[in-house]
Amino acid sequence: MTDKKVALLWRGDRDMRRKATAQSSRLVRIFEALAAQGIAAEPCVYGEEFADEVRAQLLKVAGVLVWVDPLSDGKTRVALDPLLREIAQRGIWVSSHPDVILKMGTKEILHRTRALGWGTDTHIYRDVASWRGEFPARLAAAGPRVVKRNRGNGGQGVWKVEALGGERVRVLHAQRGSVPEELPLADFLTRCESYFSQSGLIVDQPFQPRLPDGMIRCYMAADKVVGYGHQFIKALIPPPPEGPDAPSAQPGPRIMHPASAPQFAQLRAKMESEWTPQMQRLIDIDRASLPIIWDADFLYGPRDPDGNDSYVLCEINVSSVFPIPDDAPAAIARLVGERLTVVPSPGRLRRHP
Repeated sequence: MTDKKVALLWRGDRDMRRKATAQSSRLVRIFEALAAQGIAAEPCVYGEEFADEVRAQLLKVAGVLVWVDPLSDGKTRVALDPLLREIAQRGIWVSSHPDVILKMGTKEILHRTRALGWGTDTHIYRDVASWRGEFPARLAAAGPRVVKRNRGNGGQGVWKVEALGGERVRVLHAQRGSVPEELPLADFLTRCESYFSQSGLIVDQPFQPRLPDGMIRCYMAADKVVGYGHQFIKALIPPPPEGPDAPSAQPGPRIMHPASAPQFAQLRAKMESEWTPQMQRLIDIDRASLPIIWDADFLYGPRDPDGNDSYVLCEINVSSVFPIPDDAPAAIARLVGERLTVVPSPGRLRRHP
């Protein structure tokens, strides 16, 4: 193992692996920040067909930083995650460790942390019987719901569901380009059954009426906020009517803000002092095992009587967080330096003190 050398890993084909350089990578600013901290870093392009080459490369470094989505062009992490676990068992630091992703980066976290200040009326279905037996009554009683498969990205497996009466529903998929669809509730239930075999479970939450106010992506380096991204989104919002005067259906740009942004001061205080430590204790993850870069996506919840905003967690992203705020690369590099000094024992996921 080479001291102070890390690999930055992302998915690609063999040609991309052959041509990969720090300068040509989208992660170039992270490479630069690591170099400024005296940490050597090399690109590592992963593909299942040359996994043995990747394994040999990772066995020669002190740590690996991973940017690979759960689902990408039909490919999953089913082969990558065992490789990363093996690397970690050999004493090489991995961020984010697959076991940490399973604790933090799936939709189940929404149910496990529903009692925290970021939580809402969230329910979980672990099998087809509970899904068919419980969801229809909940939809009828509680109003529009957002249904989410346990693992996915890019809106895959996320649906807004509204009851229309007469056992029919209107659904809208969160993937870009989707349009509302009306169908029997029984057909929608059947459509989602495959999620149990693909990702283990389904959760649902109430639809947030303030969705048009946008989503706030709170970027975290371990347990500290490093910035925000605010974006007006179109996912789960019906497309506008067609015609020359129709408004644009495209989401707005994600506007980045520093951690010190005053409009998010309350959110920062909650994340650093309350919600992140509470989550760590609840799911049994110590600071040394937190991802070096992750984000919590929030929607605006109801305002309190004084007009202050509340925030509802709709997702935590751990597997492949990018783009990132301007201050994030330096924070990542500092954390890498800390963690290479004392590498956690393999698989350590101890409770935060």
